[in-house]
Order: sequence, then structure tokens, then C-alpha cells
Amino acid sequence: MEQTKPRIYVASDRDVVPRRMVRAMFGLVMLCLILVSAHVWTGQPVNSAPPESPVKAERVIHLTGAMSGAATVRAEDGTLIVELSPEEGGFLSGIWRVLQRERTKARVALDGPVIVRAFENGRMAITDPSTGWSADLMGFGQDNAAAFAKLLLD
Repeated sequence: MEQTKPRIYVASDRDVVPRRMVRAMFGLVMLCLILVSAHVWTGQPVNSAPPESPVKAERVIHLTGAMSGAATVRAEDGTLIVELSPEEGGFLSGIWRVLQRERTKARVALDGPVIVRAFENGRMAITDPSTGWSADLMGFGQDNAAAFAKLLLD
């Protein structure tokens, strides 16, 4: 039985990335590293936080969800606020899954309340007091923030 030689691909000069391009990419990475390091070393404040604003409305809710996307929202006293089908409750159910993961990591009860806040500057946030986890809902888009805004209306 005769052995076949392995196929070895030899790149032509046209297939290789030009040396100047590799050096330029390396230089760009180093420039980014230097800029970030200088920012940290000089103690510059973090600018990625949402702007501070007074709270306009606030509500404590209990959020439950399902992997199907269905979600149920109850008031602090246990009364039903809204029950959403999988087609309607996808984002709320997604936030519920994040809460479950964060609470599991923190080893706290999985069924605690969350606080939904609307601020005067138009932004909204959800906070889990049991873990300290918080999310600015505007980062998820206007439609998803509106899903939580409906929960603040009585």
C-alpha cells in the first residue's frame, strides 16, 4: 500500500498580510492600552454611568417568568398587576432570568422583590435590593423600557 503525501498549503506572497499592516495593528492596540492605562493611573472618573436625576416614580414589584417568555408581575402586597403571554412578556421574562442568575450567584432567596424607578430625565432603572444588581433600562431600547414603564401606572 502506497502512502500519499500530506497536502501542505504554501501561501503565496499575495496571500500574506503585509508587514506594515501588522505593525499598524500592533501600534493601534498599544495606543489603546496606553490611553486606558493613563486614564486609570490618573484617577479619572468613570463616565459610563447614566446621568443622576431625581426619582419621579417608583414601584416595588415581584417578577416571575418562564423560559417560554411568559411573565407575571405582582405588587408588593401580592395583587396581580399583569400576566403576560410568551409573545408579550419576552423582555420581562429575560430580566427575570438575569435576576435568577444574579440571586443564585449571591446565594440569596430567588423570589425577592425588585424596584422599578422612573427618573425625571426620562430614564428608567430596575434594582434588586437583595443583590445590589441594577440595570438602566434605556440601554435595552425604548420599547423594552416602555414595558416596565407600564408597570408604574396605576
